[in-house]
Amino acid sequence: MQFDAIVVGSGISGGWAAKELTEAGLKVLMLERGRDIPHQTGYDTEMKTPWEMPFRGSGDAEKWARDYPVQMLNRHFTEYTENHFVNDRENPYQTGAATDFNWFRSYNLGGRSLTWGRQSYRWSDYDFAANKRDGNGTDWPLRYAELAPWYDKVEEFIGVSGAAEGLPQLPDGKFLPPWDLNPVEQAARESIRSRWPDRVLTVGRSANLTRPINGRGQCQARSICARGCSYGAYFSTQSSTLPAAQATGNLTLVTDAVVERVDYDAAQGRVTGVRWVDRKDGTRTSATARMVFLNAGSFNSVHLMLNSANEAMPNGLANSSGVLGTHIMDHASTLSAMAIMPGFENVTTFGNRPTGVVIARYRNMDDMDGVGHTRGYSYQGGALQSGWTRGKRVAGVGTEYKESLQPPGPWQVVLVAFADCVPRATNRLTLDPTQTDAHGIPQLKIDFAFGAEELAALTQAKEDAAQMLTHAGGHVIMGFDRPGAGGSAIHEMGGARMGWDPATSVLNRFSQAHDIPNLFVTDGAQMSSSACQNPSLTYMALTARAADRAVGLLKQGVI
Repeated sequence: MQFDAIVVGSGISGGWAAKELTEAGLKVLMLERGRDIPHQTGYDTEMKTPWEMPFRGSGDAEKWARDYPVQMLNRHFTEYTENHFVNDRENPYQTGAATDFNWFRSYNLGGRSLTWGRQSYRWSDYDFAANKRDGNGTDWPLRYAELAPWYDKVEEFIGVSGAAEGLPQLPDGKFLPPWDLNPVEQAARESIRSRWPDRVLTVGRSANLTRPINGRGQCQARSICARGCSYGAYFSTQSSTLPAAQATGNLTLVTDAVVERVDYDAAQGRVTGVRWVDRKDGTRTSATARMVFLNAGSFNSVHLMLNSANEAMPNGLANSSGVLGTHIMDHASTLSAMAIMPGFENVTTFGNRPTGVVIARYRNMDDMDGVGHTRGYSYQGGALQSGWTRGKRVAGVGTEYKESLQPPGPWQVVLVAFADCVPRATNRLTLDPTQTDAHGIPQLKIDFAFGAEELAALTQAKEDAAQMLTHAGGHVIMGFDRPGAGGSAIHEMGGARMGWDPATSVLNRFSQAHDIPNLFVTDGAQMSSSACQNPSLTYMALTARAADRAVGLLKQGVI
């Protein structure tokens, strides 16, 4: 099979690669290692009520412990969504002796675009210039102004709701109308800003539609997004980029295809195609193309490049720098503060808003005011009112006790910190020398640990969060300053970083391999730093930009 381009992976960035390349007239093969999940008809549990589920939504604890010991730790994993996550027993990975890392994965059509938190934030030059500023990692080979038009393109297509705030560290975008803050959040916003003008609490910028666009329906505020949404009311590959690519007639989609190798022709200095294993019957197939886009997910794309080592490139594909697999990152995150908010006993809200709030970064911007750290942190969270299930944690029995649980309970505010993760060479991915998967492919090994910078940032984040919520009238009842396990933020990135210098980076400023001109890596593997806000919107913008570059080079006959 011969194509103009092969896209490996169908998630957030893979869908965008397929859309942009097919709309430019290229014949594209998209390979997805997991099963097909058709839009609407494939969302098996979307409309089910608890009494229709075998375990009333709580899941089979014995099965989870056996098959999903890592995935069950994901906040989006439930009995309703378990079929959108990998079976850990069937998809093993290894970790170093000092590594605690939870690798959350969705091997199915759409990847984690079905289960992501939908938070969509632009990065600024405080992020793109961070490595150069403090000397950690390698300098990003681009700045915000170059990416801004691509952010525009992505936001206008996927639909991002949000409020413009005029913050240089969190640039405004092409927003749909924002979701409303609830009364407790609005009061906290005003109180915090009156004391700290540079600390802005705003509603989370979310890829949930507050009005219909592009044939997709408005969000129904059910907040059950990870089951799949037949309205197409949040961005996923199925609801958005895949239909656009298929409408061109230029896309060939193959699911259950575990790509094991990218083929390389040393004489030409080019990749020529890929090889994959059929997940169901074990047969092996290959296809050729004029270019390859890797969008399998940050770690999976690096895994594939490492496993594609050959005689000309014995240390991995496009790895003349020797940095392939190194400098992986994940945000250091923790619950910085939880507070009871008195004075709102007579206030309640209705519906299930599908986003929370965010407090944008305010540390280490123009002034370096971080204690023990040079980067930033932001908060996500929100105000919520407890329901009758609070009775599980309250002593009582009898009619009076049950009646006391009928009205809504106290208001609480939670603030979860996301701290920038400094890129380090010691945080890396390698192929395990002895362990293989069911297809005979070496398992991926993860070595990862947070360092002094991240720990210092979370210590200060805890102190700041307690001060802000106390000033807003809250009674802080708990808070932490140690991060969860690596991977807990579900923002793993790095391993095939961008950079100016081919001697210290894998990719150039257009997500194109320095060593191989027709190889592009446009998922999270390309990231040179982590910032402190969610990275998915940036993956999509970089992918659209890279696809435009690739099409131009193809037309020029360069690739």
